[in-house]
Amino acid sequence: MKVLVTGSAGFIGSALSIRLLDRGDKVIGIDNHNDYYDPALKEARLARHADHPNYTHIRMNLEDREAMADLFKDHQFEGVVNLAAQAGVRYSIENPLAYIDTNLVGFAHILEGCRHNKVGHLVYASSSSTYGLNTKQPFSTHDAVNHPVSLYAATKKANELMAHTYSHLYDLPTTGLRFFTVYGPYDRPDMALQKFTRAIMSDEPITVFNYGKHRRDFTYIDDIVEGIIRILDRPATPNENWDSNNPDPATSSAPYRVYNIGNNNPVELMDYIEALETSLGKKAEKELLPLQPGDVPDTYADVDDLVEQFGYKPSMSVKQGVENFAKWYKEYNNA
Repeated sequence: MKVLVTGSAGFIGSALSIRLLDRGDKVIGIDNHNDYYDPALKEARLARHADHPNYTHIRMNLEDREAMADLFKDHQFEGVVNLAAQAGVRYSIENPLAYIDTNLVGFAHILEGCRHNKVGHLVYASSSSTYGLNTKQPFSTHDAVNHPVSLYAATKKANELMAHTYSHLYDLPTTGLRFFTVYGPYDRPDMALQKFTRAIMSDEPITVFNYGKHRRDFTYIDDIVEGIIRILDRPATPNENWDSNNPDPATSSAPYRVYNIGNNNPVELMDYIEALETSLGKKAEKELLPLQPGDVPDTYADVDDLVEQFGYKPSMSVKQGVENFAKWYKEYNNA
């Protein structure tokens, strides 16, 4: 298969590219290498697969309409995995227009490219943040998500709506994946695990929001990649039993699907920190603070659809996953 992976120097995009190449696919990766965080980490991720004979890397922006149109026309992809986005909940409060440019305008260019070049399946990253003010748990894709609490979450919900429109109008198979707190080696420096590790290793206090009472469905990078690949290989199909009088948000009469990918086992933040302390062999000094704007207290993924339809469920324990991360972090930073 010839696959476009956007955000291919990113945390998930790079890991996915490696797995696709390992199984014999041809991968075209695009990434703009912006400086939202240290670009050196993006280069380090990319170095793992950039020289593979079946990999081509292109530095470009999703917002560049003409370049995106040429990309799709020149390569005629069979599958597309859109992982490029302006990430971060809290940063969306500081710089909202960055999310409009990449997550909305850029995604529209992805949809147009797929539409005009008969792409067989578009898989794209959504987020557990879409659940917003929902409190019913575990979070289910079959429940409505109409009350986001950050612009980042709103753009991800908008992506799902945009994708449905293209599935309905142009018969484009699209699948949205709501990721739940992905972590592991090579993850982003702005995510909690790297922030905590840097502070602990430097004997500085860590900032613990919501007084450590957060519960998160932490999902290991390898589990996420396995889910993406299984879903990519089976293009979305219409739900033959879809009822317009009682519409199911996760499916449609069009070839459109939305799935959660989470560990289905929420862990309290303090337990996550304890696993990190054990892996590093150092205790953290904790500064306890209230819940931050844009954050949700708990996430918990209902993954029954993944289990039933794909025979798949994430399996990495947080203890082992954090240990793997800590080992990588020490090696990468010569700590």
